[in-house]
Amino acid sequence: MEPETLDLARLQFALTAGGHFLFVALTLGLATVVAVIQTRAVFSGDPVHARMVRFWGQLYVINYAVGIVTGIVMEFQFGMAWSGLGHYAGSVFGASLAIETIVAFFVESTFLGLWIFGWNRFGQRVHLALLWVVTLTAYLSAYWILVTNGFLNHPVGYRETPEGLVIGDTWALLTNPSTLFAFFHIAGGALVTAAFFMAGVSAYHLFRRTSEYELFRRSLRIGVFVALPAVFFTAAVGGAQFPVLREYQPAKMAVFQSDPAEMARLQGDMAAKFGPGDYLPSEAWTRAGAIVMLSVFGLMFFIAVLGVVLGSIKWAVYHLRPWHVLLMAVVPLPFVAMTAGWVFREAGRQPWVIYGLLRTRDAGSALSTGQLRLSLTVFGALFVLLIAVNWWLLLRAAGRGPSGVALGTDDRSEDGSYDPPLPVHSY
Repeated sequence: MEPETLDLARLQFALTAGGHFLFVALTLGLATVVAVIQTRAVFSGDPVHARMVRFWGQLYVINYAVGIVTGIVMEFQFGMAWSGLGHYAGSVFGASLAIETIVAFFVESTFLGLWIFGWNRFGQRVHLALLWVVTLTAYLSAYWILVTNGFLNHPVGYRETPEGLVIGDTWALLTNPSTLFAFFHIAGGALVTAAFFMAGVSAYHLFRRTSEYELFRRSLRIGVFVALPAVFFTAAVGGAQFPVLREYQPAKMAVFQSDPAEMARLQGDMAAKFGPGDYLPSEAWTRAGAIVMLSVFGLMFFIAVLGVVLGSIKWAVYHLRPWHVLLMAVVPLPFVAMTAGWVFREAGRQPWVIYGLLRTRDAGSALSTGQLRLSLTVFGALFVLLIAVNWWLLLRAAGRGPSGVALGTDDRSEDGSYDPPLPVHSY
């Protein structure tokens, strides 16, 4: 690829992958929290928790439905703009992508459909089991995606052939440290995202003195009490990755730490091994991603500590309006932190698409600059539209509160015959 074409292809993949990840973080976290709330509702018989499941479950379904579309669009990138990567190493990471597709688009979607439409047709425990299958397969889906991403960042378990790379050690590929650390880091970050989202939406209704104060009091407390351990766990797993990064991506760490001597040494070593070229990642993107991620996580930690303190005071939960405003304002913070973390992870491995094996400039398709401009325009506009529609639907449904929820309403008439569900605005 020409340098300008390569930059456009990289920008397109960054926008589509980053846009899709905004949906994944909230979906994964909300699925977990809703599953736990429904478990409590089933075994306690508490009607407030049952209504919480319907309310937060509807927001989860909205985010999942739009997020699926962005995931399908993102998959096209591999064959369209990065065919060189597929030809060289598709035999290694193609299997994990195929399994992820089966898990996410078949198993997860099927059981989610059963959960949505079987609300009044299955027994309570069967219905609960359906949601737990959805939640567990969501984590499996994330894991299989990270098997691919982990291989790109730290290639293990492969064998070289004249046609390209093939799998040589499946266990090494599946237990790649780059995969496992990232999986737990993202799992924790997803809970942080869901916790801040729940706390912010609940604070909005309490700020407005909603009549559903008991439901949102409990939801706010769930949000703030989940946020603190989730932030701590995510930060701890993230910190544990740095010693590993020094071993298999030393250039990234040298740039992050702004160590000129180490950067010069590594550049010299790689130039001697791989030939002339610039083998250091962008200082601006790598350091900015890390600094933003760490700064926002620090801020979220203090907000989470404050949340636990104030969440323990009943009067503050109901009446402390400045705190409600703060919780509403910080809903975007987890999305900012996780996006910055992905920038640090991905920009920091450049100029390699498979670290130490395949340079990014050699992985692209034979496309012209004009074709990439057109593709970037179409994909960019589509993703902006999908993100805007998703948040419009989420905020609209969240603002209406439990009275506007269609999920879980009984769509059968008294004689047992089927009646179509009413539009949302009719409830």
